Amino acid sequence: MAKSKTKYVYFFGDGKAEGDTKMKALLGGKGANLAEMSSIGLPVPPGFTISTEACEAFQKAQKWPTGLADQVDKHLKRLENATGKTFGSGPEPLLVSVRSGAAVSMPGMMDTVLNLGLNDETRDAMIELTGNERFVWDAYRRFMQMFGDVVLGMEHEHFEEALQKVKDKHGAKLDTDLDVDGLKQVVAEYEKVYKRQKQTFPQNVKDQLRKSVDAVFGSWNNPRAIRYRELNDIRGLKGTAVNVQTMVFGNMGDDSGTGVAFTRDPSTGKNTFYGEFLMNAQGEDVVAGIRTPEPIADLRKHNRKVYKELREIRGKLEDHYRDMQDFEFTIERGTLYMLQTRTGKRTAVAAVKIAADMMKEGLIDEKESVLRLDPRQVDQLLHPWFDQDAEGKAQQVGKGLPASPGAATGRIVFNADDAEKQADDGKQVILCRIETSPEDIGGMHAAEGILTTRGGMTSHAAVVARGMGKCCVAGCGELTIDYKAKTLSADGKTFKEGEWISLNGTSGVVYAGKIDTVEPKLTGPFAELMKLSDKYRTLGVRTNADTPHDVDVAVRFGAEGIGLCRTEHMFFEGDRIVSMRKMILADDEDGRRKALAEIEPRQRDDFIGIFKALKGRPATIRLLDPPLHEFVPHDSEGQKQMAEAMGISVKKVRQKVDSLHEFNPMLGHRGCRLGIAYPEITAMQARAIVEAAYEVRGAKAEIMIPLVGNVKELAHQKRIVEQVIEEVKAANKGKKAPPIKIGTMIEVPRGAVTADAIAAEAEFFSFGTNDLTQMGCGFSRDDAGKFLKQYVEEGIYDADPFQSLDRDGVGELVRIAVEKGRSANKALKLGICGEHGGDPSSIAFCHEVGLDYVSCSPYRVPVARLAAAQAVIRHGDASKAARKSKKSSSKSATKTKKRSRKAGSKKSARKSAKKSAKKLSRKRSKKR
Repeated sequence: MAKSKTKYVYFFGDGKAEGDTKMKALLGGKGANLAEMSSIGLPVPPGFTISTEACEAFQKAQKWPTGLADQVDKHLKRLENATGKTFGSGPEPLLVSVRSGAAVSMPGMMDTVLNLGLNDETRDAMIELTGNERFVWDAYRRFMQMFGDVVLGMEHEHFEEALQKVKDKHGAKLDTDLDVDGLKQVVAEYEKVYKRQKQTFPQNVKDQLRKSVDAVFGSWNNPRAIRYRELNDIRGLKGTAVNVQTMVFGNMGDDSGTGVAFTRDPSTGKNTFYGEFLMNAQGEDVVAGIRTPEPIADLRKHNRKVYKELREIRGKLEDHYRDMQDFEFTIERGTLYMLQTRTGKRTAVAAVKIAADMMKEGLIDEKESVLRLDPRQVDQLLHPWFDQDAEGKAQQVGKGLPASPGAATGRIVFNADDAEKQADDGKQVILCRIETSPEDIGGMHAAEGILTTRGGMTSHAAVVARGMGKCCVAGCGELTIDYKAKTLSADGKTFKEGEWISLNGTSGVVYAGKIDTVEPKLTGPFAELMKLSDKYRTLGVRTNADTPHDVDVAVRFGAEGIGLCRTEHMFFEGDRIVSMRKMILADDEDGRRKALAEIEPRQRDDFIGIFKALKGRPATIRLLDPPLHEFVPHDSEGQKQMAEAMGISVKKVRQKVDSLHEFNPMLGHRGCRLGIAYPEITAMQARAIVEAAYEVRGAKAEIMIPLVGNVKELAHQKRIVEQVIEEVKAANKGKKAPPIKIGTMIEVPRGAVTADAIAAEAEFFSFGTNDLTQMGCGFSRDDAGKFLKQYVEEGIYDADPFQSLDRDGVGELVRIAVEKGRSANKALKLGICGEHGGDPSSIAFCHEVGLDYVSCSPYRVPVARLAAAQAVIRHGDASKAARKSKKSSSKSATKTKKRSRKAGSKKSARKSAKKSAKKLSRKRSKKR
């Protein structure tokens, strides 16, 4: 057989290892940590890891790479020597487990095979060796079921039905109630299942191993694994490693057992030993929820020595890894073995507390504490909780385990696919299952919360829900679910699919109906972590807000001002839309002015409310941006109502609506283009802003002119605004003039590449990356969703460019604008106000290119504060370096270019703007 120079297989065990935690990309998280635990002297059953490179090669060729078979045989011999056992024969047969293990933990998403190496010969040898016939037949039936299900793709239900048939015959409630004869009958029934499915259970153990390794490699691309990677934004991995490890058995009797434990509580973050175990069981029994496990503290009742040893290992793991660990263990005839450790999945609440506590304990420093919280998790901390009074009045229908904290209200659904469909339709749903499985991942993600009637705190539902930040109540045994009837019953009351229930994942209580929620607050460890983030970040964080309420929420979450106030939203409130429509329908400027005069005082009041809520913080207010057609009805009924409200004919309304039609309105008559066509709109809005600023002490206004692609557009609109500022100043003699800046949104690619010219007229730039992405990539925001998912799946884009900034394309436009803008105007203030302002990856980019601030929705403000701090810790203060290099590049060449642009384009722009401003002033004087 051909040999390969590539090493694919790595040994671990007996205090020796060929790998460590630095090799996660090659050995996967599980393999790297097994090697690491072996090296630090923990009791790890020996084995070997087949690398992710082997998986990658297998995925490409659908066969083992050259040399892998030889290396596996060599390491099997080494494993036989290490254990004194023989693979495939007696008198002491070697049995192994075959488990997946990617570089990033994906719990339950890929495949595992246990008890491999059993056949008719080794089964009999094991009985002779152990003297425990029941244990061996139990292991054999488990292996037959797992091999058929995982490796051969046989339906799991067929094995469950066969097992239940024998249990019913013997009157057994649990698997452990079956005696040797019962288990022999189960094996006989399983053989019939294989025969009916036209499959053969292999007696050749090397054939078993090869097929199992193939199955684990193949599980890297099963639907649930792909979906999990999509949901958790896991990219760039080669595949899964495969860990072949000597079996140790927790099902050898009452002195044996298995469990899952966490070094701290993964739900609350408390520094308490947390976990569950089962005696006389194998690992899958704990997570499957078939038997209710015992809390880890009760292990001392069964074996005080093992419990003490486990607590010592808990401390050793935390000291070594400096993070909360999730580990699996097995007790075989009173001896403890460690089967796995990994950084534990935790809720956001737990992540914050663990980070804060470990910093105080000296395990990690301040910077590491800030890095410990995934910014995407912060959303979980900002979700509403149940109102205490409303919860106190609600009808309790059951109580289970508080598997994942939070509050959730929704309609009952029993199927994961239905949960996804209904959530897509905008419905709130609670996924109710007897127990969840990896196939339910999509429905779990779509649901508001998850309820199971079986399973414990380390069950699949609990672990996955905590990782997702979903509220979950598990193991609520007093509830009964009937999938066929689609009902959930409790205490004599029956709930049908579609009825409302509420879950408190913190207490484990299930309630009937809806319960009111309350807004969260930044307190305790979370507030401490936010203060630390503020200490390290250099980016400012503002909010996108259009109302005083939004401002209040954002300020409470730490916003330092408004980065985008969309004034068009105000036109839709109450009867303002009528005045706006009057303006649109007007035949001349006088008619438009009359309509705008109705709107102006209301706009002013809006801005007064916002300035008051800001309490001296700055507000960037964007002038009217959308095209006028968005303010008029396009259906016949709406046009009829508009005609009646305005006392004009339907025909006139229809004609006006038709005249506003554009084939591509997003590239049409909007933004500054509207202001140039109708300067009275710009003047009205500017007046409302400036007068409001004079009304509120400490107000700081930044007037933003949208959609500028040419410096002449900005110059035109700027002069109108400046004229208004002077008029309002004259009318407020004796009052201190509020600081008012004039700037623009950089959202048109031409604006980005001519930013040096535009910067000469602007005091600030705010990057409108929604439109910049649309125009820069040539994607319609309204239509791109039809194909962008495929683009991401096929790797054309790493992520949806409307969600995470396209650094190579749109990001380069931003970089060009920053460099050119600051070369022309060193005092230029730079920010971003598109949806990307709340995306952690985009925030890191904003830090790298030297922006001054990001702006995002109120509930994303803490996310931005944390992400901005992490950018500094990971990359250093890139913003200072960026500004330094930009200052040094501001030499004579840019000055010359700037003068030449000013001499031409700016001169004509000023001339046009002054003409419009004078015209507006004359009209205003005549009116007075």
